[in-house]
Amino acid sequence: MTTIGESISRVRNTVKAVKEDAFLTDRFVYSLIMKYAKVYIRRQDNENKIMRFQSLFEVVPCVELIEVDRIEACCTDIKTGCTFMRTKNKLPQVMEGTYGPLFRTISSIDSSIEVRKTYPSTYASMTRLPSFKYNTNKYYWYLDGYLYFPNIEWETVRVEGLWEDDISFLKCGTDECKLRQDNPTHIPEYLFAEIEAMVIKDLSFQMQVPFEKGDDSQNQLR
Repeated sequence: MTTIGESISRVRNTVKAVKEDAFLTDRFVYSLIMKYAKVYIRRQDNENKIMRFQSLFEVVPCVELIEVDRIEACCTDIKTGCTFMRTKNKLPQVMEGTYGPLFRTISSIDSSIEVRKTYPSTYASMTRLPSFKYNTNKYYWYLDGYLYFPNIEWETVRVEGLWEDDISFLKCGTDECKLRQDNPTHIPEYLFAEIEAMVIKDLSFQMQVPFEKGDDSQNQLR
């Protein structure tokens, strides 16, 4: 998988081929890459293509859960149970697809039981069905950076997602001193040419616009 540093270098090298004195920060170049990557990834998700690429997704093997009141979970109309389980801390930023955050699987830590996606109102409607007492499926929903689980009692879950943020701090045995540029981009290689073309177009336009003389610290490309 392409690293953040490699993706930035590809763009930077192309820009320098056009304008040798281009001075761009890695942060700014990567922000443009992600700007267009999100658009193309959402389009691919709408065509049901992203979930096929398991290599794009990273696993957080052990996410801690705590008990919270069902009011916090936005599910006050559920009659049974006073508390739900919720991830203890907010999850790192995950990329958005057509129908919400791109989680490939959420399961028990041994992957033996998969948890199904739902919404508070949908789950509340299910609980009112006479047949719900025979429903053995486990469910979750995502709200404000947290995962909520209305019908499990586990202490931890396994989360596989298409992450925008660095998740190395949540994984055991990782190098704490690893550079951000060495982390994967989670962008499908077959999409990068299109993303790169849009970034180059954006940068080329901005470099043609004359900058006002003055304090260089105000230059958005520095």
